[in-house]
Amino acid sequence: MCLYKMMPTASGIGMMRREGVGHNDDKVLVLAATNTPYALDQAIRRRFDKRIYIPLPDLKARQHIFKVHLGDTPHNLTESDFENLARKTEGFSGSDISVCVKDVLFEPVRKTQDAMYFTKTSSGMWVPCGPKQPGAVQISMQELAAQGLASKIVPPPIAKTDFDKVLARQRPTVSKSDLEVHERFTKEFGEDG
Repeated sequence: MCLYKMMPTASGIGMMRREGVGHNDDKVLVLAATNTPYALDQAIRRRFDKRIYIPLPDLKARQHIFKVHLGDTPHNLTESDFENLARKTEGFSGSDISVCVKDVLFEPVRKTQDAMYFTKTSSGMWVPCGPKQPGAVQISMQELAAQGLASKIVPPPIAKTDFDKVLARQRPTVSKSDLEVHERFTKEFGEDG
C-alpha cells in the first residue's frame, strides 16, 4: 500500500508524490482531512469513497482529553472536577481543550512568581501559600532565590480554580453555525463517523 499526497506545483496543478506506506504498488490510499468540506468541488468529492464527519468530542471524550493532556502533572482534581470541566466545555474541540490545559499548566508557575507567602514542607521544600496558612512566611520567590533556595521552591499542584480562571477567558473556536454547515454537508454528501 502507498500513500500519495497532492503536492502543489509552480503551475498550480497538483502532482502526486509517493510517501512509502509499504511496498505494494497495486493499491493507493488517499487520506485527507478538512475543516471546509463544502469548499471541495464535486470532482474531488467524487474521488473519495467515504466522506466521514467526525463531530466535536462528547462529554466523556472531553473528560478523557483533559486527563490525557494533564498527564502526570501534579493536580488535586477529582473525578467530579473532570466531569464538571467536560460540562463547561460543551462545543470545545480537542484542540480547544489542549490550548486550555497548556494555559492551565502555567498557573502554578504564575502563582509561585506572584506569591508573597511560602510555607516550608517537612521535606524542606518551599511552597506558595496564603498569609493565614499555618507556617506561612512572608517572603517572595526572588528573596528565596537570593538566599540560594531556588531549587527548593515547588509550585503548587494544579487546582480546579486554575481551570476556572482559564475557562473564564477562553471560548470554543467552532461556532454553532460552523457545525450546522458540517451537518448539512454530511446529510448531503457524507456519513457520520
